[in-house]
Amino acid sequence: MEWFTVPDYWLSRLVFQRALAVVYLVAFLGAARQFRALIGERGMLPVPRYVARVPFRHSPSVFHLYYSDRFFAVWSWSGCAVSAALVAGLDRHLPLWGGMVLWLVPWVLYLSIVNVGQTWYAFGWESLLLEVGFLAVFLGNDEVAPPVVVLFLLRWVLFRVEFGAGLIKMRGDACWRKLTCLDYHHETQPMPGPLSWFFHHLPKPVHRVEVAANHVTQLVVPVLLFTPQPVATAAASLMVLTQLWLVLSGNFSWLNWITIVLALSAVEFPAAPPRMPGPPLWYEIVVLSVAAGLLVLGYRPARNMVSRRQVMNRSFDPLRLVNTYGAFGSVSRVRHEVVVEGTSDDVPRADSDWREYEFRGKPGDPGHWPRQFAPYHLRLDWMMWFAALSPAYAGPWFTGLVERLLENDPDTLRLLRRSPFPAGAPPRYVRARLYRYRYTTWRELRETGACWHRTHVREFLPPTRLERGGQSR
Repeated sequence: MEWFTVPDYWLSRLVFQRALAVVYLVAFLGAARQFRALIGERGMLPVPRYVARVPFRHSPSVFHLYYSDRFFAVWSWSGCAVSAALVAGLDRHLPLWGGMVLWLVPWVLYLSIVNVGQTWYAFGWESLLLEVGFLAVFLGNDEVAPPVVVLFLLRWVLFRVEFGAGLIKMRGDACWRKLTCLDYHHETQPMPGPLSWFFHHLPKPVHRVEVAANHVTQLVVPVLLFTPQPVATAAASLMVLTQLWLVLSGNFSWLNWITIVLALSAVEFPAAPPRMPGPPLWYEIVVLSVAAGLLVLGYRPARNMVSRRQVMNRSFDPLRLVNTYGAFGSVSRVRHEVVVEGTSDDVPRADSDWREYEFRGKPGDPGHWPRQFAPYHLRLDWMMWFAALSPAYAGPWFTGLVERLLENDPDTLRLLRRSPFPAGAPPRYVRARLYRYRYTTWRELRETGACWHRTHVREFLPPTRLERGGQSR
């Protein structure tokens, strides 16, 4: 079948595969470095407790069969090794079936992690990585030209990511329709970056232009992905530029980067294709069968996208083969932050020596300028932002965090930028307070050097200590 492959996209496939492997590597690295405190045997939401109550069919994962922290470490570091091999292009030196198996490995490894990750892995970009990673299995290597149906499915995912995000904005917060959301967003987003302060202080007319351009990029440009070249390449390139603008304005894990990776698969690079043999019959059958199955499964996310009750970031099957995406359907007008403090005093009083814990990415000390972490995902910092929105988000895990701070748990402390208590002297009490944060003005920045100003709002958690048995009270 001559129509089955498109040799002109051989370089697009190569760039897409190497970039996707880098995203996989970042994802596995974050899992390996953070899991013990989050979902380990003594974590805030332990995997063994989760798999004991959730059946395998609802969350397929190897950890239903066996779990230990050592096994999880080997599993996640193995994902790093396989991802690094894919970055280096090992799949190009294998037979076609071997390259497909190699691409299947990180998908299986990461699916097992996400499906037991609970709250810490309930982000849209986790499912997006898995959906895109599954399609990459069938994209082939140097033995065949890229299959047109897989390239189409990649564009379909990109369309759903962008168009779905555009629709959720237009149906959600009125500020998107009034073009005013960016008057607040750069200040109230989950994890500001080093340039976010400057983005916030752009003139309001510039913010209006940004929002309008976002609507065009998400609601008009995605349709052009399905037009002939060079229009499709121009559309994908515009998406890349928009995502790079978002990369500069905040820390959104690898959401922007995997969207860029998807867009690159639609770009037709001006390079003459090498000679490649025709695809074997078994490969055509496998690819077409998988594509047909995914199109059938894709009915539900497509229906959700056009529904008036559209939901964001939901998977429609336990293997996360098809999902719905979207972000910031509503935008906070005020930024609140949970500040966690500890004291060594025997009796906690308002005038006790309360010392603040510093997180790596979320705002804390008003004088501490945000750093760039994306595409690396600081899971605890992100969930602290949700906790500030509502204590309900913190219910399952915040008590566990406090208990581990009271123990000076080394795995938990490694997630932080700084603990105010030495290793052998944990705090006697820990408390949490809610603050209102705002960006300083240009004048305040010149006078104080601080990018934030904060005001105490209320108590979030009263002074808490450990009882016998390690329970906090």
